[in-house]
Amino acid sequence: MWGGRKLSSCGTRFVGGLRSRCWGTQAEGARLSSSAENQFSWTPQTNPWVFSEYSIMWFKSYRITFACLNRMKIYRYPWTRLYSTSQTTVDSSEIKTFVALAHRWWDEQGVYAPLHSMNDLRVPFIRDNLLKTVAHHQPGKPLSGMKILDVGCGGGLLTEPLGRLGASVIGIDPVDENIKTAQHHKSFDPVLEKRIEYRACSLEEIVEETAETFDAVVASEVIEHVIDLETFIQCCYQVLKPGGSLFVTTINKTQLSYALGIVFSEQIAGIVPKGTHTWEKFVSPEKLESILESNGLSVHTVAGMLYNPFSGYWRWSENTSLNYAAHAVKSIGQEPPVPAGFVFRGETEELHDKDSINPGVQEELKK
Repeated sequence: MWGGRKLSSCGTRFVGGLRSRCWGTQAEGARLSSSAENQFSWTPQTNPWVFSEYSIMWFKSYRITFACLNRMKIYRYPWTRLYSTSQTTVDSSEIKTFVALAHRWWDEQGVYAPLHSMNDLRVPFIRDNLLKTVAHHQPGKPLSGMKILDVGCGGGLLTEPLGRLGASVIGIDPVDENIKTAQHHKSFDPVLEKRIEYRACSLEEIVEETAETFDAVVASEVIEHVIDLETFIQCCYQVLKPGGSLFVTTINKTQLSYALGIVFSEQIAGIVPKGTHTWEKFVSPEKLESILESNGLSVHTVAGMLYNPFSGYWRWSENTSLNYAAHAVKSIGQEPPVPAGFVFRGETEELHDKDSINPGVQEELKK
């Protein structure tokens, strides 16, 4: 039942969707007493991390007192995990495509031929940038002592070269058939048996057990297939050591990439199987850099990559309108980023000081 005090202003919305357009005089409060008592006799259902801007107001219903503070900062609780095990970055609609091609990973003349030849660029790109962080390295095994996570490893086309450079590599892929192919191929090299481990899982499934474990995370030709890029980048941040490197190769989102990457490569020339890519998932370097920077990763390099379908070779280019590679480094001593699912969506101002709150409300809150 209303307490008979005049409230300060009109509230636009109240928690749980409760609405009242007029907070007027004591007489108005009296007229509403009967209906209000029934209307607010239950606890509203609220989402604990989403609030809006409310005017200062208070009311009582039976023994329950509600208070609403003006310009509340919307935030996630500090104990909220940076990922959700119920949330996945894996697009299940694409799984069938990769399952059907799982046995063809190591056919250097087949559908994955462009990825085989891409190693001529991406392996030195990863190696040289990682060597900038160490003073000395072993001849023949320059990446010895480093731990690398290869996300979306497929059949191990990039995982194996990194292992041969001396790194300890974990390759993960959500397609179990891909992992079986990778494990089978690795078994032919006793050296790789000791350096490479494969797991059939998604990135977010291993974040907790591998937090701040890796010197580098590699996501080569992967982010154009995930359904939640923000969460994916946050997970990469979590598993990297401070100062660790994230390496990405992907396809730019341009009209040229649609014409050549999908229409020509998939539908006309058959260089890539139909349905492999979805243009809407392509990411521009500018958008990727923005996501990386906002999640605690400093972008050091972005370089264009061009593929010649007639020669079958890749080369570096200043043009990033088709393919490009990016190298970002996890900032040292920075607070973890706020997850996308909990980013506040309204006012970002701090709560007003207690002195600015109506004294009457303060007394009610103390009770």
